[in-house]
Formats: sequence, C-alpha cells, structure tokens
Amino acid sequence: MTALALTASGCVTVHGEREIVPAATRGEAATALKEFVDAYNIADKTYQPAKAAGRVTGALGAINQAGLKSRSVNYPNGNPQHVPLELTDAQFAIPKKAGWPRFFLADTDSNRDTDAGPGDNRWVLVFLRNGPEAVWQASYLTILPPDRIPALKTDKDGFAEPIAADSPTLARVPLQLSKEYASYTQTGKPDHFEPGPHTTDWRTTRVKEANQPGRSRQYIDQPLNSGDYAPLALRAKNGGALVFFTVRNFERETMARGVRIEIHPDVKALLNGEVKSSLTKERISSQAVLVPAAGSGISGGKVDVLGRLTGLTSAKGS
Repeated sequence: MTALALTASGCVTVHGEREIVPAATRGEAATALKEFVDAYNIADKTYQPAKAAGRVTGALGAINQAGLKSRSVNYPNGNPQHVPLELTDAQFAIPKKAGWPRFFLADTDSNRDTDAGPGDNRWVLVFLRNGPEAVWQASYLTILPPDRIPALKTDKDGFAEPIAADSPTLARVPLQLSKEYASYTQTGKPDHFEPGPHTTDWRTTRVKEANQPGRSRQYIDQPLNSGDYAPLALRAKNGGALVFFTVRNFERETMARGVRIEIHPDVKALLNGEVKSSLTKERISSQAVLVPAAGSGISGGKVDVLGRLTGLTSAKGS
C-alpha cells in the first residue's frame, strides 16, 4: 500500500483546558482500539458502512466507508469470506498536549499476515478525538514490517512528543508535505523524497500507463490537509518525526473511438454517470513518512515514504 499535534501553541477548548496532559490513559487507548476492532469486524461481516462509521474518520474513514459501500452493492448478503480482524501486542505512543484535538498511535500485530514471525507486518493506527464529548476514531492506518517503524522519543514518564504542523525543527514542514507530495507525484518536483515504491517507482508506473494503444491516462493529485485529514506527527528518537498526511488522487482514463472501457465491479458500484469515452477514478491516499531533523544531514534531508494506503472513493463516467 497507510502522529502529530497540529497546533503551533497550546490551544484552548470550550472548557478552557490549557494544561498539557496525556491525550489518553493507556487503558483508554486500549479501549479505543478494541471498540475500533469490534466496529470494523461487524462492518466487514455485514458490509454495512454505518456499522463502522462512528469509529473511523479522515483518510482511513474515507477509504473504509467507500470500500464497504462498494462491497455492499456487489455482496448484498454480506462478506462470504469474513475472518474477524485481531489486533494484538498493542504498543501505544501517547503524546502530551493542551486542548483539542488529541491523538495517539497504536502499533499492533494483526492476524492478516500469513507469515507469522519476526518479519510479520504491523498495523500502525492513529486515533483522533476532537473534543471531550467525542469518541476516539481511527484516522490513519499504515501497514509496515517492524524494522520500518521508527523508534519514537518518549519522556521520563513514557509519553511521546507531538510536533506542531509548522515546526521549524524538521527538514520539511509537516503542513506542507501533502502539497509537496502531490506536486512530486505529478512533476517529480520537489525532489526531496527518497527513491522507493511510493515515489520513483510509482512515477515510473504512471509514465508507462499514461499512453497505451487505444487509451490514455491522466493523473491529478491534490493536497488534503485540513480537519480530520490534517497531518499528524510524533518525534522520533533520532530527532526527526514520524508524520502521517493525506493526498487526493484522480486518474482519468480516456479511450479511442470504438475501444471499450472495462469497469471493475468495485469501481462500477461507486460509479456516477455513464462511461462513454472516459472514466475518472478518485482515490484517497494516506502516507506515513519519516522526516529528518532540520540540519541533521540524515539522508540529505529527504523524506522517506515508509508506507502508503490508497482506496477508491468515487468514480465518474463521461
């Protein structure tokens, strides 16, 4: 395939909290994770988006809800191959901050991998809560091998350190990453992203698919960095940061006269309009990246895209 305080200074809630406090207790974090898994499993078994809607938001919410909607059309009686998701061995990174929103990270082992053992992938989720009356919702997910998950900095009490969206302590400003990545995937600039499957390789694939006999593809990428789609980040032990951010991708496929566009059932379920000569697919893409500390010289200040989770959210024919 996909944590951070977005306030540059302590924010004030409607209750006037100015004190810097842990975003959650470990017990609250464990409960939030369980409630997410419970809702996820009910929705995955029945293919009813509403069953999970209250426990997801942001990039993960958009991907999850559109996927369930699509499958509900193709499988109206539910998921014939449902296997309950299990997330175990949860390790929580809980930052301290003032006011709202609050967030924390859960690094978990999942039963979705077939090769259990040291190389088993981990599900890394970011949970977000927007106020004292709100529930915890999962906003970001990335799936990574353990050796690709950065070690996070903690204080003497074991709490993580959030980083402001406009922090000058990093080689790249978190709030600008969505815009920069959207520009990079289309133009190759700015070139401060490490080569890899989610950068150079992805661009190469797009170039190959852009022009084929009887068809062409155009790509437009847009930043998405406000509200529950805002970037979230935590300080890494090396001084850099683990940052999550979102981008919206559009892919338009145009066919020559007489050439038929084949539409996958999952796409057809989300389709608006009639496909005559073109099909436009909209996707939400969430990225987990490692950003070096400013002036550290690590990787030449380049951003390492650790993981990317992408999902189709709509389609339009014309």
